[in-house]
Amino acid sequence: MTASQSPRPDTPSSSAKTDAAPLSALSSKPSAPVANTDNPKQLAAVYIKGMAMGAADIVPGVSGGTIALIAGIYERLINALGSIGPSLWQVFRQHGGIKGLLAVWRQVDATFLLFLLLGIATSFATLAGLIKHLLDNQPLLIWSFFFGLVVATVVILLSEIKRWNATRAGLFIIGIVTAVVISNLPLLATTPSLPYLFFAGAIAICAMILPGISGSFILLLMGAYDTVLEAVHTLNLTIIFTLMAGMATGLLIFTRVLKWLLARYYQGTLALLTGFIAGSLVKVWPWKVDALGTLNSEAVNNVAPWHYPAGAQWLTTLGLMLLGAILVSALSWWGNRTKRVQPNK
Repeated sequence: MTASQSPRPDTPSSSAKTDAAPLSALSSKPSAPVANTDNPKQLAAVYIKGMAMGAADIVPGVSGGTIALIAGIYERLINALGSIGPSLWQVFRQHGGIKGLLAVWRQVDATFLLFLLLGIATSFATLAGLIKHLLDNQPLLIWSFFFGLVVATVVILLSEIKRWNATRAGLFIIGIVTAVVISNLPLLATTPSLPYLFFAGAIAICAMILPGISGSFILLLMGAYDTVLEAVHTLNLTIIFTLMAGMATGLLIFTRVLKWLLARYYQGTLALLTGFIAGSLVKVWPWKVDALGTLNSEAVNNVAPWHYPAGAQWLTTLGLMLLGAILVSALSWWGNRTKRVQPNK
């Protein structure tokens, strides 16, 4: 399925105050459904990018939104999610029956969302256990990899911001400060109830959509991360469906706001999102110890590499940082190449 027209202008905006671009999807009237132009190769690419997003979202401190942004599917994702709402009933009524359902399917770019969600679900089902094992037993290795990935992401996105001014620089700094503050909030110790998990899911999905603010870290802050991870491992459907319901509620509300910002203030919004990602470097700093300065699964305090109890391990850590940077650079190149070869939609 094709996405709504990207809100990013391909050429500099004629307005110095905003980055607004015409976007028919924001009209109060439902736009006509668009034709399906995604071929199997493109859908396979969406599935793989979904897997990358899912793998990132498992790690507290890393955002799947970061992967979506660097992979070139962020705007399409926000457009698709933002098109879900009461106006779909009008689309259905205009066509009726099976044609109406197909029109709604096209309107929300549902094939794209389906393959993306399948990729995310695949990562959660296959990688959650491995990543949890690495976080518990080899934290220096996995944090080093993601630190390199995030640094490269910030560098790439900064190059996308054109015509820097005081406002955009201020938004970038606000993003950094916000992410740093969130990363240093104390963790809650609680036994989550189902209503609490619903609320946690609604908050976490907003973080998952925002690059640089990890949805899984929000769950960790709210004391729900271990409960959710255990529910995934044991297939506790009550907890899983409660969390999903909360996520769906938060998603429908938040994506409309973000879609509006991207449509009218793309460069400023990108500066803010890049700031979020840069600020998350505090959370993914590889060298961590616990409150006593020792190494265990509770290590959350950043220290200088030369103060790390097991040694800095420069060769290993720098090598993994380089690997993360190379992979995210390749993902960015792939995303840009995919945009170039796709016809205008």
